[in-house]
Amino acid sequence: MAQLRIGSRGSQLALWQAEHISALLRERGHQVEIQIIKTTGDKIVDVALAKVGTKGMFTKEIEEALAAGEVDLAVHSLKDLPTELSAGFELAAVTKRQHPNDVLLARNDMTLAQLAVGARVGTSSLRRQAQLKVVRPDLEIHPLRGNVDTRIRKLEHGEYDAIILAAAGLNRLGRTELVRQVIPTEIMCPAAGQGALGIEIRAGDRQLRSCLEFLDNSDARRTTTCERALLNALGGGCQVPIGAFAEVTEGKLKLQAVVARPDGTKILRESAIGDDPERLGQSVGMTLLRNGAAAILEEVYGENMAIPQQP
Repeated sequence: MAQLRIGSRGSQLALWQAEHISALLRERGHQVEIQIIKTTGDKIVDVALAKVGTKGMFTKEIEEALAAGEVDLAVHSLKDLPTELSAGFELAAVTKRQHPNDVLLARNDMTLAQLAVGARVGTSSLRRQAQLKVVRPDLEIHPLRGNVDTRIRKLEHGEYDAIILAAAGLNRLGRTELVRQVIPTEIMCPAAGQGALGIEIRAGDRQLRSCLEFLDNSDARRTTTCERALLNALGGGCQVPIGAFAEVTEGKLKLQAVVARPDGTKILRESAIGDDPERLGQSVGMTLLRNGAAAILEEVYGENMAIPQQP
């Protein structure tokens, strides 16, 4: 193929991800260049993400460049990609998944259970906030925006006692020095797709799809398809208090999911095992809705959280 142009956000982590895919493509003989595209989510840096509520806030502008033929493929953190792609696009590959868990970072060597009463914890994720409040209702949760380095620097400067980030991004950037605890998924269920990269192309580009198929990991595709199906069933985006984590066990898919009130006063958990990723995700999502998730999500939407139906 002619030179491949990758569309990417300009954050340190996004560029690492784009460079990672570029290196794998170059190993196969392709010429690759990266084009940095600023997204809505990058431009809004002083508002908690849950209050922004723009559909595809980290992907829309990149998709526009893809549609216009300015780039050939886009590399996304899969958890940022809407569960239903816009017409004209397809998900060509889901890469092998990095560590899906969330982790606790702190200046002092302590776990979530050891944080002082009333400790200041930084996160802009309603999903993380809600699950933190379930196990530690005494904690003070404060918004945290910025790239990985900025967030860690705020912790080091004493603005927070601890912060919560995704393990995958820290591992990729080699910034694990302040990680004090990998939080079990039973305590903090990850975001749908967390730890995986999604490679998006224009729909019907068979030649490019063929070039990229070596990047597609079957287990990552199955598990994230299941998680995204659950998110879709709940009508929720990446900024709603919904957790979804699927894993392959003895050939079967096991899905665990969480919907919680942001203040942690109510949490619904559901899990199931199945073979079909879409069907399993839809089934668990519908069960959660029947068991009270609909009321929780309606309450979240009503609290002036401008949250879209999709991330």
